[in-house]
Amino acid sequence: MNHWYAMNLGDGMMAWEPLETIRRRFEETYPKAGRGDDTAVFSRHASEGRLHCEVIVYFSPAAQALARALGAEVAPMPAPDGLDLLVGAEASWSVLFPQLPTPGGGDLGH
Repeated sequence: MNHWYAMNLGDGMMAWEPLETIRRRFEETYPKAGRGDDTAVFSRHASEGRLHCEVIVYFSPAAQALARALGAEVAPMPAPDGLDLLVGAEASWSVLFPQLPTPGGGDLGH
């Protein structure tokens, strides 16, 4: 399967703990030695006009085992604008979003 997965962590002020859990679980599930550049988790702060933002995490298709274990749901591939690399190789930007003008993500939408 080649699906992306997403999970809404809720209020951005309270999302630090689940974000740290995702980072830790990612490192346990995908050790650096065997991890491909296509294995990554991204995050986005979304406000959609509300006072408080919500944090949404996106798991690349290669990270589906972790996504499923954490209860994430199948989702469309996210637009790279406004994404931050939560965990994974910096090279994942150019591998997963080849349409970007410069590899490395950087200040997309910030």
